[in-house]
Amino acid sequence: MTRIRPALAFAPCLLLAACASAPHADRGAAATVPIGTLQSAGAAAPVRVAGVVTAALPDADGQPGWLLQDAGDGDAATSDAIWVLGPAAAALTPGQTVEVAGPVRRAALPVGGKGGAGKGGADTLLAIDAAQVEPLRSRALDKRLRALTPTVVGAAPDWHALAGMRVRIAAPLTLADRDRERGTVEAAFDGPLWQPGERAAPGSEAARAVAADNLRRRLTLSGDALGDAAYAARSGSRLDALEGIALPRNGRPGLRLEHAPQLQAAPRPQQPPRVDGSLRIAAFNLENLFNGDGRSGGFPTPRGARSEAEFHAQLAKLVETIHAMNPDVAALMELENDGYGPDSTLAQLVSALDRADAAGGGAQDWRYAAPCKQPCASAVRGPGGDLIRVGLIYRGQRVAARGLAATLTQGPFGTHSRVPMAQAFEALGADGRRGPAFVVAANHFKSKGCRDAEGGDRDQGDGAACWNVLRSDSARRLDAWLKTDPTRSGGQLTMIVGDLNAYAQEQPLRELYAAGWQDAFAAAKVAAPYSYVYDGELGRLDHALLSPALAATLRGAAEWHTNADEPESAGYRAGGAGPWRSSDHDPVLLGFDLLPK
Repeated sequence: MTRIRPALAFAPCLLLAACASAPHADRGAAATVPIGTLQSAGAAAPVRVAGVVTAALPDADGQPGWLLQDAGDGDAATSDAIWVLGPAAAALTPGQTVEVAGPVRRAALPVGGKGGAGKGGADTLLAIDAAQVEPLRSRALDKRLRALTPTVVGAAPDWHALAGMRVRIAAPLTLADRDRERGTVEAAFDGPLWQPGERAAPGSEAARAVAADNLRRRLTLSGDALGDAAYAARSGSRLDALEGIALPRNGRPGLRLEHAPQLQAAPRPQQPPRVDGSLRIAAFNLENLFNGDGRSGGFPTPRGARSEAEFHAQLAKLVETIHAMNPDVAALMELENDGYGPDSTLAQLVSALDRADAAGGGAQDWRYAAPCKQPCASAVRGPGGDLIRVGLIYRGQRVAARGLAATLTQGPFGTHSRVPMAQAFEALGADGRRGPAFVVAANHFKSKGCRDAEGGDRDQGDGAACWNVLRSDSARRLDAWLKTDPTRSGGQLTMIVGDLNAYAQEQPLRELYAAGWQDAFAAAKVAAPYSYVYDGELGRLDHALLSPALAATLRGAAEWHTNADEPESAGYRAGGAGPWRSSDHDPVLLGFDLLPK
C-alpha cells in the first residue's frame, strides 16, 4: 500500500525524544494521544486527541457528528481518524483544529442508503464521545494539521487502516455497477470483477480466492459528488481522480466522494456480433415480455409492462435487438405463457419481427414452434403452467421445423424449472435441398432466489445460492431426455441453450460437461465471455452447450453486450431508446455450417 503523508508531520519527533511518549503534548496542557494508537482499543477511559475536522458524519440516530484526523503516529497500519460524537461537538465545522476529550468506543455507522442515517448496521468506526471540545493550543501543530493532504493510494489498500481518513486514489477504477436508489456506484481496482462460480467450482479454494480478490479490489462509491454521469455510464467505464473519505459501507470498503470523479464512459457496441457459418442460432432471455390481454388491455401485467405504452416500448427494443442479430433460429426465455393464438405474446412478437423485415424490404417469414399442430387450440398454453415459458422462433425461408416441438414435464420441470422445449429443424438450401436435422432445446432453470428452498436446496454458503441441487437434477434429467431423441430427428446434432441460472463452473453445468456436452464459447475459444452482471460481478447464466457432432460444425460464438452492462435508466420503463437494456441478459449468437452440401 502506498501511503504519502507530509514529512512535516513527523519532523519534530526526529529532534525531540519526548515525542515518542507524547507527540502532541503542549506546555501547560494535558497530553494528547495519537489517534492511531487508539484504533485497537475497545471502550476506554477518557483521552484527549487533537486534529483537524475533515467532514461531517451524522451518527446512526441522525445526530451531528464529525470526522477528526491528526498528523499521524508513524504507523501506516492504523487509521489517523476518529469520529467525534455528542452535543459538545455539534458546533464543529470542517477545517477547524481542535482538541477533544472524552471516552473512546467503536460506534455503528449509519446503514448504507440514499439520504442518510439508519439504525444499526455492522459497519463501525472508532469514535470519541466528546465531553470537552477546545481550540487547539499549539500553533506549530495547528500549522502541521492545516498542511495535511489526502493519503494517496495507488492500488487496493488495507481500508481498515484508512477508515475515516481523507484519501486520494492515484489509479483508474473500473465501474462495476450502479444503484441510484441507494446512491452508490460499485467500482474496482485492476479491471472488472468476476463471479467466483464463473471461474471455479463453488466452495473450492479457487472460488474462495476469486471472492476474496473481489472483496479486496471492490470499492463502493457514494455521495452527491458522484453526479448523474456515473449512474448513466455502462459497466466497464473508467473512473479517475477519486478523492473522499474512506468509510465502510454495508460490510464493504467505501469512499464518500468529495469531488466529482473523471469519467471515461465505455462505448456501446453499436453493431451486433458477426459469426462465421451458414446458419445462425440465438438465445435470449427477454426479461418478462407480457402483452396484457393482447388487445390493449390487461395492464399492469404480473411481471412485465405496467402499461400498453411500456409494452410497445419493450417490444420495440427486443425486436430491434433480434432483427439486428438476424438469426435463423432464436430460443427465447421469459415469454408470457398465454398460448399460441393471434393475441398471444409469442404471436405478436413474430408479427412485430415481420413488420421490421417489411420496413427493410425483408422476407417477412418469421414463424414459431409449438408442441401442438398449428393453429393450436385456444385453450393450449405452455410449455408448462408457469407465468413465463420458453419459446422458439425461426425464419421459414431459411429453416424448416420438422414435426412438433417436444417438452419435458417430469421431475423438477413445471413446478420449479420451466418446462424445456426441443424442436428439430433442417436448414434450407437455395436449391430447395435440406441439410441434416438438428435440435434446439430451449431452457430456463430455477432461479437462485431462496423462497421455499429446503434441505440441500438452501443456500450452502458456497456462492451457488439456493436451489443448486434442483438445478443439478434438472441438468441430469435434461441430458437423459435429449439422449432419447424426443423430437425423433434421428441425428446427433443437438444443442442446449438458454438461461440455466448457474455460472459456468457450477454443478448444473459440470453435470452437463461430464455427460459430454461442450461449451460453445470454450469450443470457439472466446476469451472471458459473460452475459449477466449481478452485484457488479460478471458471469454467464446464459449458455450454449453442444453435442460433440454439432460442436464439429460450430464456426463462431459471441454475445452482444447491449444489456448487462447498461444501467436501468437505458431500459424501456425509463424511456430509453435503441436496443440498450432491452433485457437484463445479453443475447447469445452462434454460427454453424449446417446447410446442405
